[in-house]
Amino acid sequence: MAKPRQSSFRRLLFTRILLLSIPVLLVGEYVVYRKARSGLLETAQLNLTSSAIRKGETIKDLLEAYRSNLVTASEAFSPQIDRPEKGREFVSRLSRSLPKAVQCIQLTNMQTGQIEASTCGKQPVSRDLDRFWSNSTPVALDPQSNIRISSVNPDTLAKLATPLRQLYLVLHAPIFDSSGQLHYALSMQVALHTQADSQQGTLSGDTVVFDQEGTILAHPRTSQIGRNISQEGDGAVLQGILTAILANPEKQDFLHLFAFDPDGSEWLAAYSPIKIPVRSGEDRTWVVMAVAPISSALFSLEEVKQILMVLTLGLLGASLLATIYVARDLALPLEQLGDYALHIDQRHGAERAPRDFKVREINHLAEALDSMVRRLAERAEELEAAWQEAQVANQLKSAFLATTSHELRTPLNAIIGCLRLVKDGCCDSPEEELDFLQRADDASIHLLKIIDDLLNISKIEAGKVELQLQPTSIQDLCQQCLRMVQPGADNKGLTLSLEVAPHLDRVALDERRVRQMVINLLSNAVKFTPEGGQVRLRAWTGYGHQLEQDIRPDRSPVNSSTPYLCLEVKDSGIGIPEDRWHLLFRPFQQVDSSLTRRHEGTGLGLALTKRLAELHGGTISFQSVPNQGSTFRIWLPSREVQPSTEAAIAHSSPDNPPNGNTADGTPSIDAPDSTISSRF
Repeated sequence: MAKPRQSSFRRLLFTRILLLSIPVLLVGEYVVYRKARSGLLETAQLNLTSSAIRKGETIKDLLEAYRSNLVTASEAFSPQIDRPEKGREFVSRLSRSLPKAVQCIQLTNMQTGQIEASTCGKQPVSRDLDRFWSNSTPVALDPQSNIRISSVNPDTLAKLATPLRQLYLVLHAPIFDSSGQLHYALSMQVALHTQADSQQGTLSGDTVVFDQEGTILAHPRTSQIGRNISQEGDGAVLQGILTAILANPEKQDFLHLFAFDPDGSEWLAAYSPIKIPVRSGEDRTWVVMAVAPISSALFSLEEVKQILMVLTLGLLGASLLATIYVARDLALPLEQLGDYALHIDQRHGAERAPRDFKVREINHLAEALDSMVRRLAERAEELEAAWQEAQVANQLKSAFLATTSHELRTPLNAIIGCLRLVKDGCCDSPEEELDFLQRADDASIHLLKIIDDLLNISKIEAGKVELQLQPTSIQDLCQQCLRMVQPGADNKGLTLSLEVAPHLDRVALDERRVRQMVINLLSNAVKFTPEGGQVRLRAWTGYGHQLEQDIRPDRSPVNSSTPYLCLEVKDSGIGIPEDRWHLLFRPFQQVDSSLTRRHEGTGLGLALTKRLAELHGGTISFQSVPNQGSTFRIWLPSREVQPSTEAAIAHSSPDNPPNGNTADGTPSIDAPDSTISSRF
């Protein structure tokens, strides 16, 4: 059961994938949107800048054309200046010959201030006429330098029926009489440039024109015409543009206006300056701007936004479906494996973990789980066997304690009994006293041996035993060992024999420890060999490949060419059953407690022999057949064999190999020619 703050793997995987994919998707969409927006703004900048330049060039060209027309018309009327009645006819004829962009022509008497002729009523088209010339103004050599330009009277614009989204200007030409006095002024109201409609998606922009004094000459809103740019919401920005252009007449730029429209919307603007000649050698600077609302420049961005929205929804849906499928493909195998692991104790013996998933790593996990379960089952079996062995060992320990206490008390009781008999004077003769004392002495020696075995095994286990290596005669050592067990063998009628390879002379070893090992093996052989049997002690040089053929408790690797001193004890006794081999070299354990009780012993002999052999760097091995006898071999590294060994090897032949071995390297047990035999 899941804990309160835990969640399923499928849910975690699902939420994590979505938490990672959705922000990445949204960020990607935002970046694309911003990139598209900046691209459209760059395009708008280029288009509006080009439009401002084209507008300026168009206005300048049209002004030059109308100036020329106006000069020509003023020169044509100059001869008729003394005939005022011809003025109306001249104006009427002139209006028919000029383009439709000329919306009004007026002939004004500068001396009286009256309009002599007009095509648009009696209201003056400009309020600035009086300040352009004076009666004393001389006739200029260049007629075009006398042309003046002014804005249209707002009252006049209000009455026009034509569209107002145009650049309206009034051109004035003076008409002087023959004496050079200003007599008339010919005024022409023209629409130089038609404003483009501010439609969505158009980037030509509306036209804004103001002169270097800041007077607005053209504007998308007619109410702004004639005002000064300082009165506008973006007056500081426009004044900055004018200042920059006056300092650098070639300057062109692009900017954003945030107060151009009363509703506060953002506009884009590009500007370009033009030069308008007003007098000979004198030019006036006008600023021509192309302005457009930012919504017009970003009109196509709405389509991009819609596409991105649809794409986002589609990708989110696809991501959701992919996440569901991925979570299922990843979580379902893990859920099945988890369910298998939770109920593994209920599985059948041959049942395996689910597999054949789409994900290779999860299949590997299933195989690893099967392998782990198999190893756990093996470990469980081993633990069960170890537990059973521990139970047996515990039982054997109890049996050992009982046996050991019996073995210790038996000689001790004998000693006490014999000594008390002698002490209490129960003996009939001195010979009988000596017999009891001899029995007490034998029992003391036996008790000492048992205690010595216990102390030796304890010291070896504690690592407190040190070897005293010294050259030792193998022949003498073996004879001493046989003499130690000779009385027991004589009591059972056993035949003892000794065979020592002739090249074995003196070997460096711990004589006392090796004697103890050999006596332990000989004592066991005598103990478990029936009456009339044989026990043979044999000493020869063996090699690692021969050791590997025997059964030994330590299965560590052995170098096949390593030489060993082999001390072999072979008997014709009862043998050892194969199912009891694993108990041979364990301390405090005996192969058969019933036999042990019948033949006595603590079960420490073989364990002590094994420990002492390992202290020498060797080992112990055995071969045994029930009811046919056993062979135990002590293998000690032969590192310091005397030079006589080399001589023996040098004189050997294939038919007579050294060390009592056959030609194939196996030991020859019956090799009288290569051994020194003794009978006891």
